[in-house]
Amino acid sequence: MGSNSTPEAAPHHAIKIWEVNKDRLASMERKISDKPRLLSKSAGHSTCCIFRVPQSLVDINGRSYQPHIISIGPYHHGEPHLEMIEEHKWRFLGTLLSRTQGKELALADYLQAIQPLEREVRACYSETVRFNTDEFIEMLVLDGCFIIELFRKIVGLVPWEEDDPLISMSWVYAFFLRDLLRLENQIPFFVLKCLFELTRMPSEVDGPSLATVALHFFNNSLQRPDEVIAKHHNLEGRHLLDFLRSSLIPPDFKEPQLGCKSQPHFIECVSKLRRAGIILSQEEAYSFLVINFKRGVIQMPAITIDDFMGSFLLNCVAYEQCHSSCSKHMTTYATFLDCLINTGRDVEYLCDRNIIENYFGADAEVAKFINNLGKDVTFDIDLCYLAKVFTDVNQYYRNGWHVQWASFRYTYFDTPWSFISAVAALILLVLTVLQTLYTVLGYVSSSP
Repeated sequence: MGSNSTPEAAPHHAIKIWEVNKDRLASMERKISDKPRLLSKSAGHSTCCIFRVPQSLVDINGRSYQPHIISIGPYHHGEPHLEMIEEHKWRFLGTLLSRTQGKELALADYLQAIQPLEREVRACYSETVRFNTDEFIEMLVLDGCFIIELFRKIVGLVPWEEDDPLISMSWVYAFFLRDLLRLENQIPFFVLKCLFELTRMPSEVDGPSLATVALHFFNNSLQRPDEVIAKHHNLEGRHLLDFLRSSLIPPDFKEPQLGCKSQPHFIECVSKLRRAGIILSQEEAYSFLVINFKRGVIQMPAITIDDFMGSFLLNCVAYEQCHSSCSKHMTTYATFLDCLINTGRDVEYLCDRNIIENYFGADAEVAKFINNLGKDVTFDIDLCYLAKVFTDVNQYYRNGWHVQWASFRYTYFDTPWSFISAVAALILLVLTVLQTLYTVLGYVSSSP
């Protein structure tokens, strides 16, 4: 049956074409062409050596990486809490200029000596330096001259005024020691060397080198003999932090190369090592990095844990984590300490053995600091300078018979009370055996 009705017209669907926002598109293209600023492309080059500390380490250790009273270089320049010393930098520059007038050196000569180094200096920073040429050169000259003038005054190469607050107030000097070794607070060492040589007076031609002066400046905290400092009179570094770190690295404690793996494993803490018969002994050495293991004894030089050493170690580890071609000696040492120390009791034992001199706080605080020092760091145990020590300690620890004997001695003869208890138990056992023996003998003799 046919129908006369006409079909309904199909609904009309309008297709709307989305158009790209031209301003947004231009913004995206601009971001593509912009070079990274907070971590520049040159940060991966071996020439780059001054870094912003990774946020993961800042979250763990707080303000240990930031200067407290003085800014050096561009990262913290102009921060309000650092203005006090900023004023004294100009005073130090003035005294330096007045002393070098005899060499006919003016301020312009200092600026002209540093300007050819600008491009090389900028390449040392992982973050794009925001200052123009004039500002940057001024900053390098001002900061560099302040450092070398401070070194000369503290070491006694040039006289200083008795009422100079930066010299006479001991708390200021203590902060200088820490602030001048913070990773974010550096200028290249070759800038310091250029200014040091430029400002040498004729009477100082045969005098100490910049390396010698710098080592004497920091030696109030490290307390190394003069003959050790004399060995490093030609030492250089990428900056002051790297320089002082390098002076502590033993030349014969090199990191193994690829293909020389001994498959080491992390070691146990002090308490467990002692139960296995492994003891720790204080050993004389010019650097606390010199660690050896011989016949069940871990030989370690003494180290003073205080505010200076804490800041120095933290910044050394951060530097080694950031620099691609830098050795990992301090990271290895930090990891070794982290393995040894779990609790305050481990610290107490190391203090009793004169391996740690604790000026940091309670033993538990030192343990917490050491554990944070080795936290969230990249570390290749196969290629560290202590790889053999890790391997030998583990092999000794897992050796059967002497470990059980050592555990027995540790349990029953470690303290006077445990020894007395063991002797009392032994006497009781002997008396019990004798009583049983007499009883048996009496029974046998009375039998028909």
